[in-house]
Amino acid sequence: VIDVPASSQVHSQVVVKTADNRKIEMDPAIRLHFITVQEPDMHNPTGDFERVAQALEQQWGLLELECDLRTLQKLQKALRLGKWEITVAIHRDLRITAVWPGFHDKAYGIAVDVGSTTIAMHLCELFSGDVVATSGLMNPQIRYGEDLMSRVSYVMMNPGGEVVLTDAVRKGINKLIKAVSDMANIDPDHILNAVFVGNPIMHHLILGIDPTELGGAPFALTTNSGMTLWASEIDLISNPDGRAYFLPCIAGHVGADTTAVILSEAPHLQERITLIVDVGTNAELVLGNNERLLAASSPTGPAFEGAQIACGQRAAPGAIERVRIDPITKKARFQVIGSELWSDEEGFSEATKKSGVTGICGSGIIEALAEMYLAGILTTDGVIDGSLADTCPYIIPTDRTFAYVMLDNEENPIRVYQTDVRAIQLAKAALYAGAKLLMDRLGVDAVDRILLTGAFGSHIDPKYAMILGMIPDCDLDDVNAIGNAASTGARIALLNKNARDEAEELVKRVEKVETAVEPTFQQYFIEAMALPHKTADFENLKKIVDLPKPSTATIVDGSGRRRRRRAK
Repeated sequence: VIDVPASSQVHSQVVVKTADNRKIEMDPAIRLHFITVQEPDMHNPTGDFERVAQALEQQWGLLELECDLRTLQKLQKALRLGKWEITVAIHRDLRITAVWPGFHDKAYGIAVDVGSTTIAMHLCELFSGDVVATSGLMNPQIRYGEDLMSRVSYVMMNPGGEVVLTDAVRKGINKLIKAVSDMANIDPDHILNAVFVGNPIMHHLILGIDPTELGGAPFALTTNSGMTLWASEIDLISNPDGRAYFLPCIAGHVGADTTAVILSEAPHLQERITLIVDVGTNAELVLGNNERLLAASSPTGPAFEGAQIACGQRAAPGAIERVRIDPITKKARFQVIGSELWSDEEGFSEATKKSGVTGICGSGIIEALAEMYLAGILTTDGVIDGSLADTCPYIIPTDRTFAYVMLDNEENPIRVYQTDVRAIQLAKAALYAGAKLLMDRLGVDAVDRILLTGAFGSHIDPKYAMILGMIPDCDLDDVNAIGNAASTGARIALLNKNARDEAEELVKRVEKVETAVEPTFQQYFIEAMALPHKTADFENLKKIVDLPKPSTATIVDGSGRRRRRRAK
């Protein structure tokens, strides 16, 4: 096994980590209280903690407080260093979790979205709500499996595998804690609160719970309740008496990250029917309005993120992320991560001299296939039309099929192969079929708006997603990429303790649709393999895009001879 550490890679993974400017009502679970404490004397044998509790009752109206042992161990020194004036941190008006001599006015918390591919962390000042530092990295568990089921398989086949995966993800989280603390120039000990969201398998592994039961029906969770732990219980390098809150999961494959998305986008407070799609290796979907909410997961796999694609790669400098194809010449032009110039613009070579053009990432492969379809290179069946090979230099035979040449470079040619098209078709069909199942269950033929979220979903151009048939037809003005809504939901829960209670009530309302046992899923999946779809009309899309008519494609049979097939 060869493992290349991320720190030594020339082209590092681009992790979406920007926090949006959401206004959040401030009511954090941790509050600081400055108090003056009566000094002890021979005639009043009351303990220091009891006099601190008395001061908090008299000066702040707080009753029946308890204190963590580690904080109690620091209390007497803090009182004397502060000359009987101290600042205490209290969790939910119930328990003292930190103490400082004198006046202290800063406390921090972290909102953490633990995805199967990436981990994103926001360091927030708990009283202003300001995001003071943000960082992200690839989930270190990736070396044990690209997707969630691969990691469950690793645990099943390797005794103690869950310990290895738990250790890997916790080390990754601690690496981010150090990174954001260094950025903000603070001591990690000042981080007093954390909120974690993630899919059920990530949720279990952070907690050190064996996820094997999530690997097969009925996909039983150990718990789907929200929970609050000491930071030390999950080995965080932040303040050991800080509290870590885990948002509740919804079902076996719909996790706390989906709960956070609902908290962020609030479809349950709106009359319009909203479809939220969190695009990742395991896509989560939420559909509904203020009357009813449904959720499902759909196994899209890692193709959308560049895996399983011949020239695919994760998002990094040099990766093709935007594609346009001339419908007449069939020649492609593109943009790569790290440069705003298109490949046919002057200065492109110089601008990409350092990184080069290294491959094609998820957003790039989606646009490439959609543009190939619009240019007549791909049929509605998803077949690269080999009949064009005689007149077009960008379509070349490969074994029994054809490939489309995006960049003819001897050192690193970028091509789209038939197998790449199939991988994306399988992923997008699973996504669409999941959405269609939810629409059936809700009893609707159309949705009013669609929101694309997730570290990858936020980079998708909604128009191209619809051209491929990843999502149902909808007015494109009502289809938006909204960034990482799970991270936003985690920040809301971090900065407003009542949002945690709201989330725990919300998950009780959500109806889970299990795609694995739905009899119509396979039919919907097969119909969704076509571009954009075999039977759906996509009337809204047709208003702004001229979709090709069914065409005849040339393929190569087993003898190597070309034959023509009518695309259905």
